[in-house]
Amino acid sequence: MTSDNDVALRVRALESLLLEKGLVEAPAIDEIIDLFENRLGPQNGAKVIARAWSDPDFKARLLANATDAIVEMGYEAVQGEDMVVVENTAQVHNIVVCTLCSCFPWATLGLPPVWYKSAPYRARAASDPRGVLAEFGTDIAAEAEVRVWDSNAELRYMVLPERPAGSESLDEEALVALVTRDSMIGVTRALNP
Repeated sequence: MTSDNDVALRVRALESLLLEKGLVEAPAIDEIIDLFENRLGPQNGAKVIARAWSDPDFKARLLANATDAIVEMGYEAVQGEDMVVVENTAQVHNIVVCTLCSCFPWATLGLPPVWYKSAPYRARAASDPRGVLAEFGTDIAAEAEVRVWDSNAELRYMVLPERPAGSESLDEEALVALVTRDSMIGVTRALNP
C-alpha cells in the first residue's frame, strides 16, 4: 500500500523533473495547485446552496438560470459548460449521472468521486436510481418521483437538496456545513443540523 508520504515524494520528484526539463514553469504549477486547492470544489457548491436556502430571490435566479446565478457568486465553469440546478422536494428527488463518461461541474463540486466515474454507477443510476439511492442510505418515499439528470460536455447538473428541518435559524455560514458533494449529486440528503 502506498502511503501519503510516498505519493508526496513522487509528486515532488515529478515536479522537479518537469521543471528541470523545461516542460513546465513554476508559476504554471502554482496556478494549478491554487486552482484545485482554493478555487474549485464542493465548498463552492455548498455556498451556492446555502445562499439559495437563505435568499429566495437568489434561489429563483438559480433555478431559472443556474449558469448566471453561479457566476454571480464568482464561480465560473472551468470547461465552458452551462449549469442547470434541479430542486429536491418531498415530492421529487433528483439524482445526477453522466452515462457516457464522467462529466462533472468542477467549479462547484470539484473533481468527481471515483464511484461517480464507475460504469456500475453510471448504468445503475439510470436504470435503477432507487436502488442506487438505497445503497447510499437514502430512502425515498414510494410516492415520490425520482428524476435522473444526465450530464454531458455542454450541460452539467447540480441538485439543490431539501433544506433540513431544524436549520431555519442558521446563517449562511452554518448552512454551508450541512451541504455535501453527495447531496449536490443527489445520492444523499443534506446533513441535519
